[in-house]
Amino acid sequence: MGMIVKHNLTAMNSNRMLGLTTTSQAKATEKLSSGYKINRAADDAAGLAISEKMRKQIRGLTQASLNAQDGVSAVQTADGALNEVHDMVQRLTELAVKAANGTLSVSDRDAVQNEVDQLIAEIDRVSTTTKFNETYLLRGANGSVSGSLSYSKAAASLTNNLGFTQTGATGFIPPDAQTGTARLVFGAPIKAQVATGQYPGIKLNGSAATNTQFSGRQITVGSTTYVLVESTSAVNSKADKASASAVVKAINDSKDPMGNGTGTTSPIKAFTSMDSLISAVRRQYGSELKAVTSYYDDVLGTIALKCEAFADLNDAIDVSLHVGTDSSNDNKIYMNIAQLSARGLGLNGLMVNGDDDDAATQAIDIIADALQKVSNQRASLGAIQNRLEHTIANLDNVVENTTAAEAAIRDTDMATQMVEYSNNQILAQAGQAMLAQSNQATQGVLSLLQ
Repeated sequence: MGMIVKHNLTAMNSNRMLGLTTTSQAKATEKLSSGYKINRAADDAAGLAISEKMRKQIRGLTQASLNAQDGVSAVQTADGALNEVHDMVQRLTELAVKAANGTLSVSDRDAVQNEVDQLIAEIDRVSTTTKFNETYLLRGANGSVSGSLSYSKAAASLTNNLGFTQTGATGFIPPDAQTGTARLVFGAPIKAQVATGQYPGIKLNGSAATNTQFSGRQITVGSTTYVLVESTSAVNSKADKASASAVVKAINDSKDPMGNGTGTTSPIKAFTSMDSLISAVRRQYGSELKAVTSYYDDVLGTIALKCEAFADLNDAIDVSLHVGTDSSNDNKIYMNIAQLSARGLGLNGLMVNGDDDDAATQAIDIIADALQKVSNQRASLGAIQNRLEHTIANLDNVVENTTAAEAAIRDTDMATQMVEYSNNQILAQAGQAMLAQSNQATQGVLSLLQ
C-alpha cells in the first residue's frame, strides 16, 4: 500500500474486527450472567419456540400436580369427618343392641334414646358443616348448586301433614328456607285446679283431689297438648296438696282428662321439666326434627321452642380435578361424595325407646344400612386418594424430565461459554493493539513533509 492518509484501511479493518469481537463478547457475557444461551429469539429462533412449548407443559403440569395435591387434601378432610361419623354410627349400634334387651325398662330406653338423639344430631351437623376451601363436602348438591340445602320436605310435613299448630300461643313460625329453623311459642302461663275447670277428669287420691292446683304452661303440637307442670299449690292451705310429679302422673294416666265422658285416650301429655317436654316434641316428629330447644323470645316476650329440621336429601356432589396441562376430558379426575346427613343415612327419626324391644330391634338393621353407606363412601374416597397419589408421582416425573429437555435447549453450558469468553477477551486485546498500531502507521508520512 502506498503512503496515503485519506483512508487508513488497516485501521478500518482492525476496528471492524474489534467491533465483531466486542459484540461476540457482549453476547457471551449476557449468556454467562443470565445462565441462558437463548435470551432473545435471534439467539435461536427454533430453539426458543421449542423451549416455550416445553415451558408451557412444565408450568401446566406443575399446577396440575398442585391441583391433585389439593384433591388429596379435600379427600382427607372428608374422610376425617366420616371417620367420626363411623365412630358415632358404631356407637348407635351398641345403643340399639342395648335397648333391644328385654331387661331394660321404659325409663332405661328413654335414657338410651337421649344419647341416640344427640348422636344423630351430631352426625347431621358434621354433614352440614364439613368443608374444604369454602366448599361443603358432605352436603351434596341441590340440583346444579353444590352445597345448597333446602327444607321443603320438613316444612310441608310440619305445616301440612302433621298439623304443626299451637293453642293459646302467639304463633307458629314455619321452617326457614335457609336454616330449617321453625319456632313454636308457648301460650300465657296457666293456673288450673285439678278437680275442676280445665282438667276435671284427672283422678287424685284423698283431699288432694279437690285441693290441688298447678301452675305451668301448655302448647299444642299436632293433635297433642303438652303440659308443663312447674309447681303445685293448695286451694285451701289447711288441706293436703299433691306434688307436681303426682299431678303429672294423674294427667298421663287419665283416659278422659277433659272430663267429657268419652273415655278416649288422653290427647294431653304432662311433664315436670322443660327438657322432658321438648324431648317428647322432638320424638313425636323425629323424622323431621333433629333438635328442639327452649329459649326466651325477647320480641314476643314469652318462652318459645326452636325446632331445627333435617334438610332435604340432595344428590351426590360432583367434584372434578384437572390434573393435566391440556383441556381434554382425559385430564380430569371425577369423584362423587354423597350427602351423608342423618336423612341421607336413613337415621332421621331413629327410635330405640318404647314399652318393648321392637323399635330397638328394628333400629339395628337401620343402623347397619347406615354403617354400610359410610363404609362405601370412605372406600371410594380411599381409592380416589390412592389414584391421586399415583397421578402426582407421574406428573412430577414428567415435569422433571421435560425440565431437563428444556434446560438442554435453553440453558448455557458454562464451561463452553467460558472458553469462548476467554477467546473473545484475547481477541479483543489483540484487536485493540492492532488498531493502535494501524493508527501509528500513517505517522511515517510526516517525515516527507519535513
